[in-house]
Amino acid sequence: MSERILIVDDEQLLAKGLKHSLTKEGFEVDTAYDGQEGKNQVEQNEYSLIILDLMLPKIDGMTLCQQIRKMSEVPIIMLTAKGDDVDKILGLEFGADDYMTKPFNTRELIARIKAILRRAVKEYRTNKIDLGDLKIFPTNRQVVLKGSNVEMTAKEFDLLALLSAHPGRVYTRENLLEMIWGYQFFGDIRTVDVHVRRIREKIEDDPSNPKYIATKWGVGYYFGGN
Repeated sequence: MSERILIVDDEQLLAKGLKHSLTKEGFEVDTAYDGQEGKNQVEQNEYSLIILDLMLPKIDGMTLCQQIRKMSEVPIIMLTAKGDDVDKILGLEFGADDYMTKPFNTRELIARIKAILRRAVKEYRTNKIDLGDLKIFPTNRQVVLKGSNVEMTAKEFDLLALLSAHPGRVYTRENLLEMIWGYQFFGDIRTVDVHVRRIREKIEDDPSNPKYIATKWGVGYYFGGN
């Protein structure tokens, strides 16, 4: 396994312990102990995934996540304290793909990392999904709205592509967690809700009255564009 992971966390014992565990799993692992060092590492190296603490010296995790998103769509898992606002962590302006609250189970984090890196969702692979104003190109992971490219994170694209490939089919949040994130339901479905909201902000004329990604109340989401 040649995937390279960056851990950005000022808790050095935690970062070193996590590096040890990930190295045993076959990953290449770099560490940074403040936001500026993390930014430097991202600018100088290519990473398959970044583990990013929310509270960091020099550059905080939210700001660094924004800065990384301007450079790359690399998957980002945020590490947060309990009680932090998940909507903000995964929000439009930041673009994290997933989060875990401290203290966390290292084996669960590793399972999530492996699932993200597998990118197991393959069933939507087609050449093009043409919905008039909205066009989705799964092969090169491109979204075009009214002739302009729409920037999306890896998980946003995976979610949109899966739903749009099966219009009318309702997926529960638990289904989507397992299919897109690659792990079974762990108890917090807000990850899916926030990603859906983020996609709507990018592709809907009126996100509060969506045309493309619709809500089946009490069940989940489905693609209603035609």
